[in-house]
Amino acid sequence: MGERLGFKVLGPLSVTANGRALTVGGARQRTVLALLLLNPGRIVPVDTLVEGVWNSGPPATARTQIAIVIAALRKTFKAEGVTEDIIVTAHPGYLLRSEGHAVDSVDFARLIKDAETAVEQGRHADAADSYAHALALWTGPAFAGIASPVVEDEAARLEGHRLNAYDDATAVLLELGSHQDLVPELAAVVREHPLRERTRHHLMLAQYRSGRRAEAMGTFREARAQFIEELGMEPGPDLQELHDAILRDDPSLAPAPPVVTTDALRSDSVIVPSELPPDVPGFTGRGPELAVLDLLVADRDRQQGPAFGLITGIAGVGKTGLAVRWAHRAAAHFPDGRLFADLRGYDEEHEPTVAADVISRFLRSLGVPSDQIPPETEALVALYRSVLAERQVLVVLDNVRSYAQLRTLLPGSGRCAVLVTSRDQLEELVTWPQEARVHLGVLPEPEAVELLGRIVGTERIASARADTVRLAELCDRLPLALRIAAARLASKPHWTVRHLVTRLNDEARRLDELSQGASRVRASFALSYRYLPEDAALLYRRLGLLDVPDFAAWVGGALLDIDVLDAERIMEDLVDAQFLEVVGVDATGRLRYRLQNLMRLYARERAYAEEPPDAQRAARERAFRTWLTIAEEAHRREYGGHFSVVHSEVARRPVDPVLLDELLDSPLEWLEAERLPLIAAVEQTAALGMADLAWDLTVSAAVLFETRHYLDDWRICSEAALAATRRTGNLRGQAAMLHQLGGVAQSYRRLEEAHARYSEALELFEQAGEEHGQALNLRNLSILDRFRGNLDVAMERLRTARDILRRVGDTSSEAHTLDNMAQIELDRGATEQAMKLSLEAVQLMESIGGGSRRGAAQTLHRLGRVHLARSDFDLAEKAFQQVVALVTDKSDRVGLAYALLGLGESRLGADEVEAAANTLTEALEVVEHIDAPLVDGRINLALGDTLRRLGRHDAARERLAAAQDVFVRADAPQWRAEAERALARLENEEG
Repeated sequence: MGERLGFKVLGPLSVTANGRALTVGGARQRTVLALLLLNPGRIVPVDTLVEGVWNSGPPATARTQIAIVIAALRKTFKAEGVTEDIIVTAHPGYLLRSEGHAVDSVDFARLIKDAETAVEQGRHADAADSYAHALALWTGPAFAGIASPVVEDEAARLEGHRLNAYDDATAVLLELGSHQDLVPELAAVVREHPLRERTRHHLMLAQYRSGRRAEAMGTFREARAQFIEELGMEPGPDLQELHDAILRDDPSLAPAPPVVTTDALRSDSVIVPSELPPDVPGFTGRGPELAVLDLLVADRDRQQGPAFGLITGIAGVGKTGLAVRWAHRAAAHFPDGRLFADLRGYDEEHEPTVAADVISRFLRSLGVPSDQIPPETEALVALYRSVLAERQVLVVLDNVRSYAQLRTLLPGSGRCAVLVTSRDQLEELVTWPQEARVHLGVLPEPEAVELLGRIVGTERIASARADTVRLAELCDRLPLALRIAAARLASKPHWTVRHLVTRLNDEARRLDELSQGASRVRASFALSYRYLPEDAALLYRRLGLLDVPDFAAWVGGALLDIDVLDAERIMEDLVDAQFLEVVGVDATGRLRYRLQNLMRLYARERAYAEEPPDAQRAARERAFRTWLTIAEEAHRREYGGHFSVVHSEVARRPVDPVLLDELLDSPLEWLEAERLPLIAAVEQTAALGMADLAWDLTVSAAVLFETRHYLDDWRICSEAALAATRRTGNLRGQAAMLHQLGGVAQSYRRLEEAHARYSEALELFEQAGEEHGQALNLRNLSILDRFRGNLDVAMERLRTARDILRRVGDTSSEAHTLDNMAQIELDRGATEQAMKLSLEAVQLMESIGGGSRRGAAQTLHRLGRVHLARSDFDLAEKAFQQVVALVTDKSDRVGLAYALLGLGESRLGADEVEAAANTLTEALEVVEHIDAPLVDGRINLALGDTLRRLGRHDAARERLAAAQDVFVRADAPQWRAEAERALARLENEEG
């Protein structure tokens, strides 16, 4: 069978292969997989899949596209080592074979059936375990993120099953006497589903049994008001009867007496300790994490030995709060006691707690007389484990720094459970069940806002929603920081939320603002920082000097000037110590790491305090110069040489050739992975006065910005670097950035602005004596001249640019220049001369070799246009098919839109009208995801004309009107005239 797949639909759709996450790409693939998973082992017709993907109005190629999606899914599974077919073709559709694999919805249904059987047989504890295990499978709304009405309907049905299972589980827990622990959770569920009578019935009963009779009455009054207002009717008879029974204190409402089976507990001499700290006020969220911890009490009758759980996370993330909240919820499962100890593994003021002292205290809590507690550690541990062997006790060990600290505190046998919290991973601690290892991240935004509201007051928060969201982000959604910020607001009713946001916006003050009073963010970070090894502390400090959002291990190597593998080892130490987060694997296969903002601010504080300014600057420069080395090489490999760009003379930092090859196996994918860090690096180098680094990083990354149409990123980098070069009086840098800004304006079709930028760049390049830059600007100015109809001026600029580019050895730009000359000859109607120039451009690109697939695509595209002009439609189609393959490989969406346009026009010219319509429809789907108005209009124009020829006049009119509108907005009068003529032809045919 090979790998075992796990399909999760009870939350966001995900697939794993033996625990490794698989990437299921694209909305269509995810929708089709979701539809198959709705009916595992049953045939799903192709028509159902088409309806699920497109809902209404599917394209003519819908069935073909479904087949493509199925093939892609099969390929994904095969690539992960799954030997048999998971998705098989079965008339009239497809079937997903789940045998030997896991589908959480199937597991959910099985566990619910087990629970129902256990209830029928009176095995309520077993039923509670099965329900807990079933509900723990849910990680969010079913099929979250799948935008398909068919799937959404099924998701709603599954949500109904979940709520019913929750109500059934609650009934069982009430039978087991867990009413006190259920009240907070039930109250939250009722707030979310106020019209579910059974849930409200359970809440009222739990409140009454917990001695909260007035609250139970309030719950009923609230229900009655809501039912009358929203449904126009009174609550049902069950709620009415419970209300009346509570009013008369009906003895039947009392909980059933607990069934005690532990022999030791029958002895009057045994004390049942309950040492848990009070539950955390305003505890918010953490539903998935609590569900994972519930595994510690699931299937306890079948469990062999004690259960061990671990909660890890950075300082202030709420590890202790989660442990205490879960311990209170699970208390009913541990009738022999709940023990708690703070081992002070990270306490700056006290020594770590000695395990022997903890055991002595635990034994006294469990009823062992002091004179029977031995002084020798070995005998002490033996007695402790003997006492626990026949009992069901929960042991919560907080703030554990090492496995050695807790080893002697672990029970050796029996049905106890141990829950540990730590800032370290404690790799030697084997959790059981295996899944009971919770890494606690920051709160999701809604829960962070809810936490603020519970402390500050919901009305005050609701009236400043946007400011509250910003406040949560400034606190990194870290519970400790959120509670401090909320406490400050609560204690200062005259402050608005915006006032505190303004204070926290200043990075220099943020840690000060969040480090007041007994709960101090800075102090909590310091407790962990002091235990870092020297090399890890140094790397942590230096990472704080960078403003980048995430980074790979080679960045750490540059900061410390060490080998990448050594840097990765130190980064993993920081991950284990909860100072760094792993945020995933990028397209180059490298792990990417991130510092939370508050952790970054603390790291920078330590760097400023502990390292001299020269060392700080040198570390930063090494990192930025390494980015430049790799980005420049990415550009070189993408173009096949140092073409189409003017570089600065700033020193590069050497990079190991093997590492460089690994990173740049696909240059554009590396640039994509580093897109946001590169933007941040440009902005930071510009702000620090490193102008040459700023503008050279920008020109090196421009190939990504242009190819993937990241125009705002391109503009942001160019403007930041331009400002830096102007401050330093750097003429070459200013010219280079003006050239880039001209490219941005040209891509936006702001042609006057582009002309001004290119002209200013040309003048500065001339002043600086930079011939190469002059040629690049002449070439681009010629394109604008051609748009204006100044063909002779454009051709003269191109001839001058070609001569310079040939002289400086920029083969790629020379080929591009010949391309533009060919287009001018096409405009003039000189197709023979256009063919000659276009073939020369193709040959020049071929002389570069396989390095410049992008340049090859551009020259082949022009050749295809020449073939079209000569009515050589077969040759044109072949050229455009080559372009499609090249740009698809590079994820060049703008290039793909143009290539599909040419391919569609070729097929239309060859009178393959239906095929042309399909191709142009595909082009339209591509252009919908980019901001490229000219090609958008041209695709709509060509598709409208094609639909006219097919006799589909209404659809043709819609496309032609869309083209006309785009050309008006893009200020393209020639193309607008074309659209108007096409509309006139359509009207004449109809008239």
